[in-house]
Amino acid sequence: MSLIDRFLPDYQFSERHATLVRCPPGALLDLIQGWEPPRDRFTEFAMTLRQTPARLMHRLSPERHRAPQPFSLKSFTPLGRDGDRAMVGGLIGQFWRNDFGLVHIASPEAFIAFNAPRTPKLVLGFMAESEGELTRLVTETRVYCPDRMSYLMFLPYWLLIRPASGLIRRRTLRAIRAIAEQRNSEADESSAR
Repeated sequence: MSLIDRFLPDYQFSERHATLVRCPPGALLDLIQGWEPPRDRFTEFAMTLRQTPARLMHRLSPERHRAPQPFSLKSFTPLGRDGDRAMVGGLIGQFWRNDFGLVHIASPEAFIAFNAPRTPKLVLGFMAESEGELTRLVTETRVYCPDRMSYLMFLPYWLLIRPASGLIRRRTLRAIRAIAEQRNSEADESSAR
């Protein structure tokens, strides 16, 4: 069973993107695990747009609505890593809400056991597999809605955010590839000296 299947074998929504990278699989996953994404105007614009309703509600009624918290890859709870093959992070929440309705995840086991109504679970996985001298890096997002109500609430949100989310994932893969290949090239040059 793959790592992503261990944490979310059943799901109603998914999206996959892939790229080839000139970097060993383990080094690539190490880079992602400690990665701080470079500034990306499109991603920042998309997240600002996504959080505009929450900001407006906070300005209009700060005592009733909290200021929106930044949302990024760091919002995901690390769930596990399978050596040089894969790593998975997770979120639990009502993602259509202005504040994402995020639920704190205490452990990977708590993520698996969580089963509250109207509250979907989401995993983001990175899988790395050697293909000759290259590594195929795949990112997969899966969302499980535990009941009809959460499915009906999540569906329009997914349809609305999926194009931007997919573009962000592809841009993320390009950024990872550029950084990994630059580091790999620098390592090759220094070992050749």
